[in-house]
Amino acid sequence: MTTTNALDFTRLDSVLKKTIHAVEGSKEQIFDIAESARIESEEIRDELESIKREVREIVDQTDELEHKFKSSRQRLVEVSRNFQRYGEEDIKKSYELASQIQVALSLSREKEANLRNRRDELERRLKGLAETLEKADNLMTQISVVLGFLTGDLGNLTSAMETAQQRQMLALQVIQAQEEERKRVARDIHDGPAQSMANIVIRSEIADRILAQGRVDDARAELKELKVTVRNTLAEVRKIIFDLRPMALDDLGIVPTLRKYVEDFGQRHQIASELVTLGTDERLPTTVEVVIFRLIQEALNNAAKHSKASQIQVKLEFLKDQVTVLVKDNGVGFDSLEKTEQPQFGIMGMKERINLLDGKLDLQSAKGQGTRIVFTIPIER
Repeated sequence: MTTTNALDFTRLDSVLKKTIHAVEGSKEQIFDIAESARIESEEIRDELESIKREVREIVDQTDELEHKFKSSRQRLVEVSRNFQRYGEEDIKKSYELASQIQVALSLSREKEANLRNRRDELERRLKGLAETLEKADNLMTQISVVLGFLTGDLGNLTSAMETAQQRQMLALQVIQAQEEERKRVARDIHDGPAQSMANIVIRSEIADRILAQGRVDDARAELKELKVTVRNTLAEVRKIIFDLRPMALDDLGIVPTLRKYVEDFGQRHQIASELVTLGTDERLPTTVEVVIFRLIQEALNNAAKHSKASQIQVKLEFLKDQVTVLVKDNGVGFDSLEKTEQPQFGIMGMKERINLLDGKLDLQSAKGQGTRIVFTIPIER
């Protein structure tokens, strides 16, 4: 029986390696497709900006030609009506000038129409590439989840098959959460600072052209708006950095960082939130401070998503050999983790973090009576 199991595991391991190899190959192909789409998008975006500038210039040129053509036609009518005052040579010159301007106007209109068609075509292609990129990013996330699961929990088949189903699901969800977080950060940077920086480049070019034309006041106004954009971009970058890791944790410690975070959380979600500290506030080991911050962050995020609470209190107590944290809300609560629609992953992930520091977690909730989460973490002096 043991020999049969060993043989089965060997076959399964071989199948697993082939599967991993195939999935990795697919991931590389999708990455190449996404990279090609990104490069093409950048090229199209550059060409589109150039086309837009040409359209603006040709529109101005067409308007100017239309004005000249109108003037030349009026001149031709005037010369034709007053042939006693003007000679045949004057009439000929007026007619030739009107004809030349008419030809130039026709060519300008044709060029404008071609540029507009090209612009519309590029915008459609850019939209299609954006959809392709989004699909590729989603596939990359899903494949990364699968690869992480295959190379992680399933790397050792014997232990994986003996592991509880809940722990396997947690591992999968942790990997998925990591990939989603990376995707969120990439999206935040792309939609926020990256777009703003591109806009800053364009606005600076506009300011440069305005300044070259001698319009100093207009250039100053443009630079003033540009300064506002730079400040907003800097604020977006700082927010992204804070979400990744609050720098204040290293500089100020857990209490000032939490106080600022709880205050911002309350304003962002329109929930009355307060932080209460008991005992002597002192610096804790870096690992402990990070875990405490992430646990409270997870508890508050869960409350914001699921509790429908109007009040949340965070209580942080420093004791001689441990730190105790209480997070309670007056939300809808739930009877049990099995019956609630709230994802178990949040609580399971918190338990995993606490177990790493030999801490304990206690969750109390009832329908219509809110939720209390209490966790303690031992501190070695």
